[in-house]
Amino acid sequence: MPYVYLLLAVIADVAGTAALQLSRGMTRPGPALASVVAFGAAFFLLSLVLKSIPMGVAYAVWSGLGIVLIAVVGVVAFHQRPDLPAVLGLALIVAGVVVIRLFSRTVNF
Repeated sequence: MPYVYLLLAVIADVAGTAALQLSRGMTRPGPALASVVAFGAAFFLLSLVLKSIPMGVAYAVWSGLGIVLIAVVGVVAFHQRPDLPAVLGLALIVAGVVVIRLFSRTVNF
């Protein structure tokens, strides 16, 4: 179950970041409130994850997947185009999560 919570925390974090973009500097009440609620949910879910998954690993997966997913949302929803160095950096983040998944004895996915 902790991995379900971790995935939900990532999704909530991505939703909060997208809503933050839509809030235009917290000047639009609807998206501003949505971002606060989504970030609250993300942190609550992450707190549940930390009961069973070591903090460093949980945070690495949470932040790494969140970064990659919000970059995808940026491309699809906001028409933001990352340049080659950004794409390479995102690939390295994905590689880091894969290395944790495949080689870490700290957790079992």
